[in-house]
Amino acid sequence: MLLKELTELLGASGDEKEVREKIKEIVKPYVDELYVDRVGNLIACKKGKKEKPKVMLAAHMDEVALMVKSVNEDGTLSFSPVGGVDNRILVAKAVKVGEKKINGVIGAKPIHLQKKGEQEKPLDFDELYIDIGAASKEEALRHISPGDYVYFESNFEILGDGYVKAKALDDRIGCNVLIEILKNTYEYPVCAAFTVQEEVGLRGAGVAAYNVEPDFALVVEGTVAADVVDSEPHLVSTELGKGPAISLMDRTTLYDRKIIDKIVRIAEENNVPYQFRRIASGGNDAGKIHLTKGGIKTVAISVPCRYIHSFNSVAKLSDFENTVKLVDLVIKNIEEVLK
Repeated sequence: MLLKELTELLGASGDEKEVREKIKEIVKPYVDELYVDRVGNLIACKKGKKEKPKVMLAAHMDEVALMVKSVNEDGTLSFSPVGGVDNRILVAKAVKVGEKKINGVIGAKPIHLQKKGEQEKPLDFDELYIDIGAASKEEALRHISPGDYVYFESNFEILGDGYVKAKALDDRIGCNVLIEILKNTYEYPVCAAFTVQEEVGLRGAGVAAYNVEPDFALVVEGTVAADVVDSEPHLVSTELGKGPAISLMDRTTLYDRKIIDKIVRIAEENNVPYQFRRIASGGNDAGKIHLTKGGIKTVAISVPCRYIHSFNSVAKLSDFENTVKLVDLVIKNIEEVLK
């Protein structure tokens, strides 16, 4: 399964090469133009029978991870987050460190030695360390260096009936959607931008949009699903199994309601399930894309994922499949969408 291959690749913000090379290999037979821009975005374009409107799809290649900050005298590693990592999930997790993929475990002061106040709050990053089995600073430095990336160790697995768990579903599941779309033929030019450094400030997306100069952009994301037992109903942003989530507003973008209404009508006319993303927090590559040059009409359609930004997120394959269907229909009806 392609989603398994994509999620098991290592590609933190600024270190997307492994992901980029794999996607380049996959999409090359389906596109007319393929290049990597100066910041590392992979741009894959298909010509259409018509020159306009040009559509840009965007999905980011990077995942949240960690980075070695320094090496301690006892051989353990201090680290910092790369992107929005929740420190509550880190203790005792297995990791891979550096290009050699050295095995490690995230450690902390044992609970037996913690004071009462320490047990009642999550440990901060400065109170955690990575143990690679080195007995000294000198020994550790023979294997790793400050600045090395640290990746969560996690394998792709099928859960239950049609669910999957993996790291990096945000946003390798969006990358997978774009790959499926590139296999199709359209009347209009379509460029897929597999972007870099989304998790640390949407840094690649604006550059990609500036280079492509689309008339319309559609961002495909993995987004927060909070359909779990302890969530307040008004905070359940999306739900697994209810279809792709269409964004109305988030921290970086206020989306065009007229365009959204047209996309909703397309979904309903073609019996594609959909839902709205019901929170306004967070952001995605649309935040940079819609402000590029003179402005670009942009929407975001996302695949719901539980436990996002963790070692193991969970998604439903039917949501992925229906996202592919909806994106395909939007492109086929793009003149109507933009009218």
